[in-house]
Amino acid sequence: MMEIHGLRLLGQCDLNGRGDGMQLMTRGAYLYVGHMQPGRGTSILDVSDPRAPRQVGKLPDYAGTWSPKVQIAGDLMLVNYELRGAGQSERAGLAIHDISRPEAPREIAYLPIPHHGVHRMWWTGGRYAYLSAIPEGFNARMLMVVDLADPEHPREAGRWWLPGTKEGEPQDWPAGRKHNVHHPVVHGDRAYLGCWDAGMKVLDVSNVAAIREVGGVNWPAEQGGHTHTAMPLPGRGLCVVTDEATADDCQEVTKHVRVVSLADERNPRVLSTFPVPQGDYCARGGRFGPHNVHEHRPGAYRDENLIFVTYYNAGLRVVDISDAAAPREVAWFVPDAPQGQRSCQINDVYVTPERIAYVSDRVNGGIWTLSLV
Repeated sequence: MMEIHGLRLLGQCDLNGRGDGMQLMTRGAYLYVGHMQPGRGTSILDVSDPRAPRQVGKLPDYAGTWSPKVQIAGDLMLVNYELRGAGQSERAGLAIHDISRPEAPREIAYLPIPHHGVHRMWWTGGRYAYLSAIPEGFNARMLMVVDLADPEHPREAGRWWLPGTKEGEPQDWPAGRKHNVHHPVVHGDRAYLGCWDAGMKVLDVSNVAAIREVGGVNWPAEQGGHTHTAMPLPGRGLCVVTDEATADDCQEVTKHVRVVSLADERNPRVLSTFPVPQGDYCARGGRFGPHNVHEHRPGAYRDENLIFVTYYNAGLRVVDISDAAAPREVAWFVPDAPQGQRSCQINDVYVTPERIAYVSDRVNGGIWTLSLV
């Protein structure tokens, strides 16, 4: 049964039966949604009426290719292409689309990144796009910087990686752990990275050809791991860091969302953890735990005291961190399980300046539109 508090449900769209939604982002009256399943491309929705979102188009499918991420600024949209699982991928790299006609994107450039391609991206319209990618010569994701000064001719401008993730380098982490650059978020000349079992890192990217590590923080394996996103709150000198839940039925250590102080960026310090949603979520099936947060991009809703975080079968949670030492939950939305599924698996969230939240489900639920009460 649906659970909702502090939010108002406006509408829902099943994405024409392809409801495995991932990252989503708006441009004006249009919403672009990446998909979890290989070969499903990117869906385009008309959300001029958030109460009645409707699909109006999609990007082409590519066999064996995962393209769950989108980044939008102005009239351009970036889409990732990544090999998913074993076998061959029809595409592995980064595509750039002209969306001046929002309902009909037109690809203007494609940058191949042979091997595994691109996983996540950060681009807000400046010269550089920051990618987590596995190019040739690497066995795990690294940070690649792409120069988009001429978006029709993108080129690599810099890279950084965790020691041991380049082929031939010794690996000094315990068996069963993984180090990789999962997701970059950039503010000014700093990049904030979720690095899976290597915690979070702060990088100086003032010179993308010579990126250097500034600092970082990690926690013991029994307290988490799989660090996904590190989102800075520059006005407060804080960072919100998510560890991603990756196992069904709570068959893993409890994953957390942390509030981290950047007062000394060389030695970030954990101040608190978000409250864990209370309920029978471990018995509902699927993943239970954090995934991603609404990211404070230019043109999006930005409130450094109010954090939207997706929590898989515990839905969307909204947490007030005005007291950084004592986060408190103030709103939540847990939809019914999609048809044929044991539970919802709320995957990602994007919030507009009008406080309209678009939420995706990774299994079969499609997207929901919500507003803050």
